[in-house]
Amino acid sequence: MSTAKRDTNKSKSGKAPTFQMRITPELKAQFEAAAKAEGMSLGNWLKTLARKELEKIDLKNNNSKV
Repeated sequence: MSTAKRDTNKSKSGKAPTFQMRITPELKAQFEAAAKAEGMSLGNWLKTLARKELEKIDLKNNNSKV
């Protein structure tokens, strides 16, 4: 059994805030399968996905200013 990858980005202010949202059971199952395939917890997989999307947005915004 493999261990899920931990998020190495530590909160500087102590405990990190939580974020809640409602999704369908089917979507949650898809998220969980994707996270498992990456060897990550669901929370860390979602954080990684969000960071990648933010980087894409930043790249698009920076490229449009050129």
